[in-house]
Amino acid sequence: MANKLWEKNFEVNAEIERFTVGRDREMDLYLAKYDVLGSMAHITMLETIGLLKAEELEPLLAELRTIYRQAESGEFRIEDGVEDVHSQVELMLTRKLGDMGKKIHSGRSRNDQVLVDLKLFTRQQLRDIVDGVQMLFDELIAKSEHYKEVLMPGYTHLQVAMPSSFGLWFGAYAESLCDDMLFLQAAYKMTNRNPLGSAAGYGSSFPLNRQLTTDLLGFDTMDYNVVYAQMGRGKTERNVAFALATVAGTLAKLAFDACLFNSQNFSFVKLPKECTTGSSIMPHKKNPDVFELIRAKSNKLQALPQQVMLIMNNLPVGYFRDLQIIKEVFLPAFDELKDCLQMTAYIINRMEVNEHILDNPIYDPMFSVEEVNRLAAEGMPFRDAYKTVGLAIEAGTFKADRQIHHTHEGSIGNLCNDRIEKLMQEHVAGFGFARVEAAERKLLGNQ
Repeated sequence: MANKLWEKNFEVNAEIERFTVGRDREMDLYLAKYDVLGSMAHITMLETIGLLKAEELEPLLAELRTIYRQAESGEFRIEDGVEDVHSQVELMLTRKLGDMGKKIHSGRSRNDQVLVDLKLFTRQQLRDIVDGVQMLFDELIAKSEHYKEVLMPGYTHLQVAMPSSFGLWFGAYAESLCDDMLFLQAAYKMTNRNPLGSAAGYGSSFPLNRQLTTDLLGFDTMDYNVVYAQMGRGKTERNVAFALATVAGTLAKLAFDACLFNSQNFSFVKLPKECTTGSSIMPHKKNPDVFELIRAKSNKLQALPQQVMLIMNNLPVGYFRDLQIIKEVFLPAFDELKDCLQMTAYIINRMEVNEHILDNPIYDPMFSVEEVNRLAAEGMPFRDAYKTVGLAIEAGTFKADRQIHHTHEGSIGNLCNDRIEKLMQEHVAGFGFARVEAAERKLLGNQ
């Protein structure tokens, strides 16, 4: 069995080890390539302060780049008996390069090592989520424009209320994603701060150059106070989880609408056949399974902030093993949300809209407000107009005028999709992804 970084001269009981390690080795595979990136920046800094020789730095960097490529291709494995990703990387370096491989841990702790891994992982995952949100946003805007002239009933209390349109319905979810993008941007900016150099939470007696590792890794700035850097573990995940939950909330609501509107009682939209399933005994069924799963997965994701909060919210200052459990719920959440975004965009792209909903006279009452407003515009007091139309509906004599003219910003006749698109572009531009990409390329020797 390989020695652990922290091991003394006694062996840990196997059952205790199984319990304490838990799923950590499995979760660490998410972090492997980011652990390598962090190590590359750290040893580059160590050479500048004399803790590594110049002739040691290059072979270490070359071997770390090889390990990075293995991690990126999915070939990286944590061997039996090796505790975590940090130990595995150090073991691989030592096998190849001897004692110089053992020098990479100078001036850091596994605490700030896992912190920087989590930050690097999270900012990349947020970038992927941003791409997924943009893809869905584009589909929604395109559908909103395509069907902007097609009216549909608007509802309150699940009762037919007033005229809406598919332009409004699709566009509403597009604008919702704009606000969600602000949450993602805030989460990204809080994430993109460098904790490396905080060690176990109290700094180091080595003259570390934390600004250098900040620049090498493309962080916007550092977590300055070393105690706060450690306190940020759990807090970062919680804040990011809120951003993910905000996106998931938009998806869950959209999925519910789509399931409802796809049902025979509505028949407002038709989902792609490959996204529905049949029944084992009812040959007419076309169940909206994909959207139902998106709804369930999105609702599960909305519980993520509470899971993280309940694990970390009663911990005092300093590191505690409780934080390990956060990884188990946090790291896989990104893939689940990315799947939901991709599936939703796929369905929206192929969704067919019923352009003849209003042929059915049951929707005539939704034009009652239009008639009230017409009478009021002609001089009748609003309350009298309201009563006149109400009595006509009760008597069955109300005749719907389907020619509506809504012109104000954000209404049926003036969707403001161009402004919504501009808003999204501004939000995305605020992330500053290019700086991070340039820093990582340089570190990996891919300038």
